[in-house]
Amino acid sequence: MPSPAKTTKKAPAKRAAVKKSVVTKAPAKKSAPKRPVATKSAPKKPVKKVLAKKAAPKKGPAKKVPAKPVKKVATFSAAQRAAAAKKIAVAKAKAAAVAKLHKERDAKLKAAAKAKAAAAKAKAVAAAKAKKERDAKAKVAAKEREVQRKAREKAAAEAKKQREIDAKRKAIEAEKQRKIREIERRNHEELKRQERREAEERKRLEALERKMHSKPYADEPEFLEELRLLLFETRSATNDDIVIMESEADEMLVDRERLEYDDEDGSSVASDIQRDQKKDLASLLRLKVDEIDVALARIADGSYGRCDECYEAISKPRLLAQLPVFMCVSCRASV
Repeated sequence: MPSPAKTTKKAPAKRAAVKKSVVTKAPAKKSAPKRPVATKSAPKKPVKKVLAKKAAPKKGPAKKVPAKPVKKVATFSAAQRAAAAKKIAVAKAKAAAVAKLHKERDAKLKAAAKAKAAAAKAKAVAAAKAKKERDAKAKVAAKEREVQRKAREKAAAEAKKQREIDAKRKAIEAEKQRKIREIERRNHEELKRQERREAEERKRLEALERKMHSKPYADEPEFLEELRLLLFETRSATNDDIVIMESEADEMLVDRERLEYDDEDGSSVASDIQRDQKKDLASLLRLKVDEIDVALARIADGSYGRCDECYEAISKPRLLAQLPVFMCVSCRASV
């Protein structure tokens, strides 16, 4: 785009060229009056050049034509001077119009350049604003993505923790159920064992009951009769021993009351001890008599010969050797 300074320099140069052409061609009209048309058409040439320059403003500045020496004219007629002045005025008007056109064109170009610069600036500002908005939106989006990521991580951690809690609760519940089943199994086994023990105890009690009411020698009446006779003999002999013991103890008491004992040698004390021993022996013999009566009663119902502890049958040799007897050898040894 040509600068205003260059455009302003073109107009004077064009005007100078017009003046020079007019001045140089004026004497030719005087020397050759037969060519008035040529003198009239001569000034039009610079106007065409100016119009051509106006049509092509983008070309470079016009070359300055070296000024030709002005030929001095001696005299001009009034008509020639008026025609020349009119031509100069027309040329000046055309040059002014051209200058005005150039000035308007330059103003338009300047306004267009200013508008273009303003548009570029506005575009740059809009681009910067858009970039700033994009950066802000990207920052907000990144922040939202970070918040969402943290939320997802938190949700995943909470879900994992919840899964662990659920798994732990399930494991605890499974362990609890297992323990319950184990307790039920043990209780069932204990119940079975208890039932077996109770059954065994019932069997034992039934067996014991049978033994308690058993009559081991009921099928042998001859043996029981023999035992009964032996028990009667033993009872009578025991009663005789009781009578003897009690009579001796009474005699010792009578002797102590009748005779005077010397307490210094201790004879009275020894006599009392012997008397007490005889009394105790008589009491034991009475107990034996009572036992013989019990044995006779058992022989009568057929239950004699049964151990009072294990309710098993006492062996015959033991029944014959010891009268009366109510326990077997093993039970007697454990007492």
